Amino acid sequence: MRYIALLGGINVGGHTVRMEDLRRLFRELGLSGVRSYIQSGNVFFQSPSRDRSGLAKRIEQHLNDSLGYEAPTFVRTGPELARIVARDPFRNIESTPDVRLCVVFAAEPLARLDLPIRSEKRDMEIIDATSYEAFMTWRIVGGRAPAFPKFLARTLQTRLTTRFFSTTAKILEAAIGP
Repeated sequence: MRYIALLGGINVGGHTVRMEDLRRLFRELGLSGVRSYIQSGNVFFQSPSRDRSGLAKRIEQHLNDSLGYEAPTFVRTGPELARIVARDPFRNIESTPDVRLCVVFAAEPLARLDLPIRSEKRDMEIIDATSYEAFMTWRIVGGRAPAFPKFLARTLQTRLTTRFFSTTAKILEAAIGP
């Protein structure tokens, strides 16, 4: 089965890893067809396992042991990513340098959300959600990006990683490529 691992905490906050090394770490787990996409921790791989939770835990543990820091791992399939991109709740919202469109990937099923949910400063808004993803806009105010990790953790109450919506579409395109 083909999978996409979306890793949190890779090449941010001083936690750097070369993609060559990241691919090697995935191969050390016996995963095949390992490829990476951009430097933010997106890895394509194949495994006969259908236990995505178990795969994510194995990957996280191996990365933690090898890199010395946590890299939360969110495993999706190509068809799941395709459904996320096709859903596109942002179709009527323009992405600008000050307005960003994001997909938030959750480790556990999200509780039913009363949408939209806005941050106290109104610089972030969750506008749509599936069982395992939330779709959020955020605005740069006064030249600063909002502190979305705190807002998201408090609101969604599970481990998360975020990708820009346009990046999510590019990850899907790269995943279904050669």
